[in-house]
Amino acid sequence: MALVNVPHCDSLCIRMRVIISCNTSVFQVIAIHSCYVNGKHFDWILISRRSCFRAGVRYYVRGIDSEGHAANFVETEQIVYCSGGKASFVQTRGSIPFYWSQRPNLKYKPKPQINNAVNHMDGFQRHFDSQIISYGKQVIINLVNQKGSEKPLEQTFSQMVDGLGNGMVRYFAFDFHKECSRMRWDRLQILVDKVAGIQDEFGYFLVDAEGKVLMTQDGIFRSNCMDCLDRTNVIQSLLAHRSLQAQLQRLGVLHIGQRIEEQVLFERIYKNAWADNANACAKQYAGTGALKTDFTRTGKRTQWGLVMDGWNSLIRYYKNNFSDGFRQDSIDLFLGNYSVEEVYSTSPLQVQKDWKFLALPIIMVVAFSMCIICLLMAGDTWTETLAYVLFWGTSSIGTATIILYNGKDFVDAPKLVQKEKMD
Repeated sequence: MALVNVPHCDSLCIRMRVIISCNTSVFQVIAIHSCYVNGKHFDWILISRRSCFRAGVRYYVRGIDSEGHAANFVETEQIVYCSGGKASFVQTRGSIPFYWSQRPNLKYKPKPQINNAVNHMDGFQRHFDSQIISYGKQVIINLVNQKGSEKPLEQTFSQMVDGLGNGMVRYFAFDFHKECSRMRWDRLQILVDKVAGIQDEFGYFLVDAEGKVLMTQDGIFRSNCMDCLDRTNVIQSLLAHRSLQAQLQRLGVLHIGQRIEEQVLFERIYKNAWADNANACAKQYAGTGALKTDFTRTGKRTQWGLVMDGWNSLIRYYKNNFSDGFRQDSIDLFLGNYSVEEVYSTSPLQVQKDWKFLALPIIMVVAFSMCIICLLMAGDTWTETLAYVLFWGTSSIGTATIILYNGKDFVDAPKLVQKEKMD
């Protein structure tokens, strides 16, 4: 647990605790802030609870299992406690709830694969039946691209909702990257405005100081993108912000006509807490902090934010391909998905690698290095130099092609749980 004290400034004093805990049921991220606005004290709390069902890392755990449990399913609750009154607004996120996978293969963005050999509707219906029992009405906000490799996922999701035929489940598709291209992040308001009426209808939970329930939240927003991290967190923070505006006015913290945006210090704390929440959720699933947190923290995209997104993307690429198998094994062992058998004389983690796993990368590096050397140290004639460059260049490209073609054999894959149990 980390405790951070922010000095008193104007009318706002904040004390924040960020708690990351993990047990057999959930992985939690909790931020608690004690705040003053308009001379009134209130506690603002943000909690994210990750389900232990279908737990794992980014590329090895996607979609749902046969019981309808979605990968990277996180319930996020925003709580306000003021003068004995309590208000709460809950949202969820989770992987697209049918059977699909996206195995790492050394490519920057592996192509998603939808499993055509199973009945998707059984698991899909189980998922939403359990969600309706737990949360009531469901509004799906699907943020994936509506073109390229993500398009089949969006189309299938839409068709599955139509096939479900349940009036408790509504579906909204919003191509986040297309709408916000060329730094047009103000267009996110299009989505917020589109679901504003539904959000007002759902309301939020409210109980007074005597314990009397004044309002209940009658439905929930279930947001997702591919990873349910970066794009999802941005949208959830905007919806939570809109709910918080209504909650603080109802609790008498904000005067009529006042906006949260006018409370500069509290607005900063709010945005930073949501960005920290995004980072904590992303590190467990993707291996790095979240992308696009510069927008969450400042309300706009920055050049430095783009640089950091590029850096985090490179780190993700390395971890997803060369270390996530071990992380997945660790999670499965911790949660009891794999039972250690004493009869085994050797560890299942010890797998003998074939010669090509060492030889091919060495050949590629040597060939590429020789190609560069030939360019820098020209021969007696240009034809001789060209011949050397073509030979070593062709060798390096050919070796790289072989490695990429056999990419799935070169990545660090889980060893404790069989592939059939993962997909």
